[in-house]
Amino acid sequence: MKDTYMAKEAEVVRDWWVVDASGIPLGRLATFVAQILRGKHKPTFTPHVDVGDHVIVINASKVVLTGRKRDQKFYHSHSGYPGGLRSTPYGELMDKKPTFVVEKAVRGMLPKNKLGRRMIKKLKVYAREDHPHEAQSPQSLEVQL
Repeated sequence: MKDTYMAKEAEVVRDWWVVDASGIPLGRLATFVAQILRGKHKPTFTPHVDVGDHVIVINASKVVLTGRKRDQKFYHSHSGYPGGLRSTPYGELMDKKPTFVVEKAVRGMLPKNKLGRRMIKKLKVYAREDHPHEAQSPQSLEVQL
């Protein structure tokens, strides 16, 4: 009987991927990117080890919110003081900080522990087409809708 394979941190080989977000719904993009960051696309996936790859998301300003979410969906933040709730519509947030919207969506789909905090560091999001990671020779990756 064979033992179950458990990946070790020293054996992990990480690739770099570029994902173009133009015209893709935010939730579909976030689930796809979270799977790559987590390493679920690899046969060596181990839940308690960070085996995922680095992901560069370009054209984050061109991501799509379906339906009327641009006006009806809100981002809430609280200062911790009474009456300190701030609500911002996603349409306004997309105009000001499109990279934040994508990062927040992906972060919500990763584990909420030390492992998830390590995984989110491998995500690089850029509002436009250019990025400073050409030295890593990233490969292009199409989002499967």
